[in-house]
Amino acid sequence: MNLKSSLSPFLSLSFFLLLLLSSAAAFNITQILGEHSEFSALNRYITDSQLAGEINNRQSITILAVDNGGLSSLSGKPKDVIKKIISLHVLLDYLDLPKLQKIPNNTQIFPTLFQASGQSTGQFGFLNVTHLSSGGVAFGSAVNGSQLGANVVKSVVSQPFNLSVLQISSAIVPPGIINSTASPPTPPPPPPPPPPSPGSSSPAPAPEPSPSNKSAPAPTPAKAPLPPANASSPSNDTSPSATSPSPAKTPSESPPPKASPPSPTKRPFVGPAAEEAPADSPKASREGEKDSSAPAMAGIQVAVFVILVSSLWSFTSYI
Repeated sequence: MNLKSSLSPFLSLSFFLLLLLSSAAAFNITQILGEHSEFSALNRYITDSQLAGEINNRQSITILAVDNGGLSSLSGKPKDVIKKIISLHVLLDYLDLPKLQKIPNNTQIFPTLFQASGQSTGQFGFLNVTHLSSGGVAFGSAVNGSQLGANVVKSVVSQPFNLSVLQISSAIVPPGIINSTASPPTPPPPPPPPPPSPGSSSPAPAPEPSPSNKSAPAPTPAKAPLPPANASSPSNDTSPSATSPSPAKTPSESPPPKASPPSPTKRPFVGPAAEEAPADSPKASREGEKDSSAPAMAGIQVAVFVILVSSLWSFTSYI
């Protein structure tokens, strides 16, 4: 009996703490707002914006509820703008009416779920709570130039230190939040242009070898070796010597008795040319075939040679 009596207070206290923790940690904001028809629009916006899960996972939170008439201004706005405005009505702290009456210096700034999302800039994610001299409490945006136009109407739900739902007179829409829909997700700066690859400049020298190939035919002058053309000229010179024996017969046909001694003396000068002529005669014939002007030159040389021989003959006969 003594053991049971000693354990009963401990068990009752443990059960009470467990019940308190379970009830404090578990709440569903959509079910709570669903019990109040005047907040059906707010409940729908929370569900459509997928904010219910984030709200239910918070340990200490305050919902600033606006009735259906106060949210009529949000109709037709983009979904991302509605999500920002609704998340701005969720304070990341527990605030009930007694706590609002004890605000230090009669004003304080609180962060919201919009600030926790990381999409807000400047003071857009904060709300200003001010205790008015008339005894009321008003909410407004912490952005400079914003007015405290949302007054506290009443407390709807209060779960101490966990969840508080306060009704306010109008929605809080900071100036510039609608136009700044694209500013929070600032796109990353474009990547710098890639440096010019070395391969891009390589095509420039590539065409250069082609001019060198064009200049390669420059050595073509070597194809026309002038020595053979010049070599033909000696052949032309030797060609008359090859035909020289034919005029040599003219003086031999009627040799005078005095001409026989000098004729052998003159022939040695002509003889070597005549002897060299047969050796070069094949070349002269080949060159004669190649050059059409060789016969004309040969005829002129033969005529000159005949004139020289005749003049020599006349001179010897004169002597």
